[in-house]
Amino acid sequence: MNIIEYAIETLCLGMLMIVATIVTAVFQLPNSPIHQTIADPLLRRFLIAVTIALSSMSVVYSPLGMRSGAHLNPSVTLTFWRLKKIRSIDAFFYVLAQALGAISGIWFAGILIGMAIADPSVNYIATVPKVPEYDAFLVEFIISLGMMTLILQVSNHPKLFKLTGLFCGMLLIVYIMLVAPISGMSMNPARSLGSAIPANAWHGFWVYCVAPPLGMIIASEIYLRTGKKKSRAELCCKICPNSTTRCISPVCCQMCKL
Repeated sequence: MNIIEYAIETLCLGMLMIVATIVTAVFQLPNSPIHQTIADPLLRRFLIAVTIALSSMSVVYSPLGMRSGAHLNPSVTLTFWRLKKIRSIDAFFYVLAQALGAISGIWFAGILIGMAIADPSVNYIATVPKVPEYDAFLVEFIISLGMMTLILQVSNHPKLFKLTGLFCGMLLIVYIMLVAPISGMSMNPARSLGSAIPANAWHGFWVYCVAPPLGMIIASEIYLRTGKKKSRAELCCKICPNSTTRCISPVCCQMCKL
């Protein structure tokens, strides 16, 4: 068992949930000075997106993220499990750790900002479909497929693999700008669970449990079957491939050996 890696997944996702909650409160609470200064809602959303993306990239490239692989998302973990890059026991505890991280992150954010977290403008940063559920499902499926396609293409590229976190952060900004008003922009069952529990926001919750893992797993199947023939053993199971930290994969990839 890789207990340190499990703990890292909990800690890192928890920190990202705290950042996302606080930055949302700062920009969206009606009585916030920054909200009152920046009247344009699109600009506020862009600044929120940039802050969250930079925080995510910081985690990916941190020593902690480099060690655990910075999955931070059951959809990512299940995809690498499907690719046989991680063991079943590690996949189970990664998903459990991610759920605990999301739940504890929202809880701690509530301690930091108090009842502001329950304000409708923040609402525990809950993801709730703004459109019919099946439309939201399609959107979450597409963006999840797109994100995993990016991860696999870049992390397994001999010249670009170190830029995987950067590309993911840039795509995250685009997704938040375009998709947040439609589906809430989750891609992450654990992230949605962490918010749904305190917000009691279960409308459309199934969308965030099914569409993201389905989209990412299908992306991996498409990746394996297109272009030149690929060996599963060659694929990396980290968002930031590196040779400086240990890897939980039973077969380490060629990127982490460079």
